[in-house]
Amino acid sequence: MKNKLTFVAVLLIVSISCPTFGQEDLSLKYASTIQGADLKKHLTYLASDELKGRDTGSEGQKTAAEYLVNFYKEKNLKGPVDGSYLQPFQLSSVSWKEISLKVGKNKLTLNEDFVFVGDADMKKKRKSELVFLGLATEENLSKVAIEGKLVGLWAIGESLGEAVAKVMEAGAAGAIIVTMEGQANFDRIANRYKSMSGKGRMGFDKPTEQKPVFMVSSIKMGEIFDTAVEELKEAAKNDPSVIPVQKVVYQVVKQKDIVSTENVMAFLEGTDKKEEVLVISSHYDHVGVSSTGEINNGADDDGSGTVSVMEIAEAFSQAASDGYKPRRSVLFLNVTGEEKGLLGSEYYSENPIFPLENTVNNINIDMVGRIDYEYEDADNQDYIYVIGSEMLSSQLKIVNEYNNITYTNLILDYRYDAEDDPNRFYYRSDHYNFAKHNIPVIFFFNGVHDDYHQPTDTVDKIEFDLMEKRAKLIFHTAWDLANREHRTPVDRVNNRNER
Repeated sequence: MKNKLTFVAVLLIVSISCPTFGQEDLSLKYASTIQGADLKKHLTYLASDELKGRDTGSEGQKTAAEYLVNFYKEKNLKGPVDGSYLQPFQLSSVSWKEISLKVGKNKLTLNEDFVFVGDADMKKKRKSELVFLGLATEENLSKVAIEGKLVGLWAIGESLGEAVAKVMEAGAAGAIIVTMEGQANFDRIANRYKSMSGKGRMGFDKPTEQKPVFMVSSIKMGEIFDTAVEELKEAAKNDPSVIPVQKVVYQVVKQKDIVSTENVMAFLEGTDKKEEVLVISSHYDHVGVSSTGEINNGADDDGSGTVSVMEIAEAFSQAASDGYKPRRSVLFLNVTGEEKGLLGSEYYSENPIFPLENTVNNINIDMVGRIDYEYEDADNQDYIYVIGSEMLSSQLKIVNEYNNITYTNLILDYRYDAEDDPNRFYYRSDHYNFAKHNIPVIFFFNGVHDDYHQPTDTVDKIEFDLMEKRAKLIFHTAWDLANREHRTPVDRVNNRNER
């Protein structure tokens, strides 16, 4: 499979100010500085046992930050805040001394039968009724009395946050939700929460919201209501009031501690368009050490994106030292807190170093070192998933495709860029905190594999030759965006639901 553009699309590319041939030659010259051997050198350290999984706020994460700062200093890139490369902030680490959930006579096991994803703090156990609403539509809300009760939600492909907000506004006491099909997908989430148990869940410090929200698998939801899964699906669409009401007893007891962490930033000032800023991002944290003491090295997630940003930064820096600074300024942004809910990028977007109205694009790189399930048996494995490139700008996708055809000829796969994508990848990495401020984004991603959030996500499994090609494509697109005459316009409206 090869990427093809129609003649009309090529004409459109030309009409939106492609770089000159001289700029293309420079792009090729400095992309050649991105080498798999250098990617491997940096990743071998960042994903080593020494850093113990780079958990947000941990010593390993701070050691990784120091490594990044030293690298950017060596490459003569600047710290954008009075010479500082760090944007420090504080998070609240919340753990729960007690979480219990009993439906009827069945006591569910935490992080096996259910996980807790909400926020609450209760001194005593609460007794209530559990009703099935399914979809949080106005029609369903008119059929089921939910005030003061726990509500069962079938939120597959829907926004968890929006569904919960609707039922809480309607007076629900909390929710039990299904967000994905099948037991295997739920087990991955449950295993992650189990490995995180005792470490605390992080977020920005805020008053406790009494929103107990529990997540279960689709199969477990059927067991809870003693109803076949297919019947639950139909009831969610047609008449949820036919599903029998259950008795429920639950309790959540909360504990809170403050954790300090920091984003890492390096800056290259542009020339005639230096007030405009291109942001190239990754997250450099991971999930740390499991409850059984195994280190989650996070080589692909997101060590691969972080070292790609480093190599792209070095390419820009080398060009600048040779007298070829970009027209626009470039901010290389390695954020923390992604694994805890996109917190570092959220903090940056709410406390930007450069005005968001001057931020022309965000290129986000999260997991670009592996081959996923879809391509593991493919004849041509030179692919990359591209997400979000035409959500807000009709031209950004074309710019990326032009550079791919010109330089790298990767398969640009858009399968996860669909509005009905149940994985919701568009909302699950740091680019989204730029997109929600109407900044056009591209998210580069290699897809999910068996080692995702597992101790087996190690450097020896990284495809460095392929990773080099992907990083070169990203550099070419970044070089183009930083040097073209006009910034990509915001001429589309992102009407998708939030995460």
